[in-house]
Amino acid sequence: MKRRHLLQALPLLLPAGGALAQGAEAWPSRAVTILVPFAPGSSSDIIARAMAQSMQAATGRAVTVENRPGATGEVGARQVIRSAPDGYTLMHAPISTWAINVALRPNLGYDPLTQLTRIMQTVRTPNVLVINSAALPATDLAGVLAWLRAPGRNASYSTSGAGSSDHLTMEMFRQATGTDITHIPFQGGAPATTALLQGTVQLSFQNLGSIMPQIAEGRVRPILITSEARSPLLPQVPTAVELGLPDFVVYSWQGFGGPPGMAEPLVQRVHAAAEAALRAPAVAARLGELGFEIVASAPSQFAAFQAGEIARWQRVVRAGRITVD
Repeated sequence: MKRRHLLQALPLLLPAGGALAQGAEAWPSRAVTILVPFAPGSSSDIIARAMAQSMQAATGRAVTVENRPGATGEVGARQVIRSAPDGYTLMHAPISTWAINVALRPNLGYDPLTQLTRIMQTVRTPNVLVINSAALPATDLAGVLAWLRAPGRNASYSTSGAGSSDHLTMEMFRQATGTDITHIPFQGGAPATTALLQGTVQLSFQNLGSIMPQIAEGRVRPILITSEARSPLLPQVPTAVELGLPDFVVYSWQGFGGPPGMAEPLVQRVHAAAEAALRAPAVAARLGELGFEIVASAPSQFAAFQAGEIARWQRVVRAGRITVD
């Protein structure tokens, strides 16, 4: 999408009627920073950089990404909370920062429900249950469950870290199926996948986009997907709900927001710019290749969705007696 077309799209996405708050109509008049509370190369970082490049092309203002990793997103989130609510410091972060941390960490040093301005849920991607078929000889869910339930079985699964989306998805699976599987956490999805490929663990839930290359090469076998409907990328793989696991629609998602106290007209202005950036053809195509579905929800929709996600993961954490602090 050309810069002229993106700029034309911004006012069309703003609510009709009423004057913009002072400064909102001029946003951005200087450089914008999108803070990512995880390391370079993470999903949040990749998406934020694609958005930043598109927003910069549209607005003519510098839009940079700054990484502030630490404490599963807390370090970066607290920096954003301390920033001025003027739209020049924003945050793109995953489900852990926006929802899971609240469920997992009673001593969390920030409240994403009250201390962050919610702008939009940007993207989502389902998780896929994959197995090392040499270590776990099964072709479908029934076979996996029979293997897991065999007397004396010592099964284990890998995740990208304690409290990650893939960890809690497997915890949901364990609770729903009554299976006993040992959690082996790693620092990131790549080493978790390596452990599965090497047979150190037998199964894992991984994001669709990140595990697609290994599925395509036949190195892991997909058993089910946690999306609402089958994915066009894996049309032969049934959903968890199809296989009889109720309420097992799970997405690993990303959210875009800012400091507390951002004026509503400014929020709408930033939302319009972010949505235009996400839907720019080159960005949308790249996200699709990575297995992400663009959501670009309204601020109110994001706030309601976030509250529901926090409540859901709190139930899972309590049932599994999971702690990380």
